[in-house]
Amino acid sequence: MPQSLHGRIRIPGDKSISHRGIMLGSIARGMTELFGFLDGADCRSSIACFRQLGVDIIQDGDHIRILGGGLHGLQQPKEILNVGNSGTTARLMSGILAGQSFPSSLTGDASIRRRPMTRIIDPLHAMGARIRSRRDDGCAPLDIEPSALRGIDYLSPLASAQVKSSVLLAGLYAQGKTSVTEPAKSRDHSERMLRAFGADLIEDGLTVSISPNPDLTGQKIHVPGDISSAAYWIAAASIIPGSEIIIENVNINPTRDGILHIARAMGADIEEINPHTVSQEPVADLFVRSAELHGTRVDGPIIPRLIDEIPVIALMAACAEGETTIADAHELRVKESDRIESMVKNLSAMGVSVTGTDDGMVICGGASLRGADIVTCHDHRIAMTFAVASLLADGPVHLDDPDCVSVSYPGFYRSLQLLLGQ
Repeated sequence: MPQSLHGRIRIPGDKSISHRGIMLGSIARGMTELFGFLDGADCRSSIACFRQLGVDIIQDGDHIRILGGGLHGLQQPKEILNVGNSGTTARLMSGILAGQSFPSSLTGDASIRRRPMTRIIDPLHAMGARIRSRRDDGCAPLDIEPSALRGIDYLSPLASAQVKSSVLLAGLYAQGKTSVTEPAKSRDHSERMLRAFGADLIEDGLTVSISPNPDLTGQKIHVPGDISSAAYWIAAASIIPGSEIIIENVNINPTRDGILHIARAMGADIEEINPHTVSQEPVADLFVRSAELHGTRVDGPIIPRLIDEIPVIALMAACAEGETTIADAHELRVKESDRIESMVKNLSAMGVSVTGTDDGMVICGGASLRGADIVTCHDHRIAMTFAVASLLADGPVHLDDPDCVSVSYPGFYRSLQLLLGQ
């Protein structure tokens, strides 16, 4: 019998909000403070890049102070900007850089140099941006030259907060209004924060419009806990018998809460307590008890609301009774790793009957998990998923790169020890 989980934990700050706080604080006028900032590798990349752009950023753990110089206060970097492993930094910052009066270039690690950037290059080109893939492969490194941007009405072929945000940020520097229409609603942290900083932004269904040249003013932002980090404890407490935990201060933004809907559809016992609002974001504590789970179907408009949580949902499905089908999630192919392939190979190695598809997987639940050597592909979400899986395995589970969790959850293993009473 696996050891059950008990206790209260406070998860790290939301990664998406932490990134956006750095970026908007850097192009706002005056002081911006972030409290509860995610001090992980990805968000540190955003800090490093904007420091190279001349912004005074002071970090004291999870407290950040940014002295912004206004919309046109950035300076030409002396070297190429390195975003590390952060796709959010690369794509959102490209929108800001497209509107500057100086040239710039950005690159990242091996994973970033494989991830598709055409999705932001195309709409930025339509706005008049001079941005190109240095190797002509649609990936970083990217070179960006000064240009006069014009507002556009962009019909996005995919629901992507990174694409939407990149275009809206470029729209701050454009002539005329810029609009983005998505096929489904993606996470809306940029919209909430832009409005708080003073941008003229209108939402109408699946369309978001922004007017140029706002007077953005520094803000105090309290960053709530990241539901993507909470997902591992939601899964662990649900599938390990006798578990009962409280996860504090979780962002339950309706564009991010798909994990809660799917977990409950599988029979999970999750109660939201102490609901309140923190810096324009809805927050609650989550009380999670172990439960008998059953298979379900995960597809359609909910996918953008849980795309980062699909690996751990697949683990829940492996521990549930019956079959679970995940579809419409082709985006998993171009994350830090090919997460469909990673999950299929690693779940199979642990004895799960799972079949990959072009846009998802079919998982037959109910199998006993066995020990295995896990290939993380240096992907933080794969590593954390199989760290949770190891709690139920009948033999040792070895992760080839356990430290890659530092990208989004540096204290992950300490949180695990606390919930195990160690």
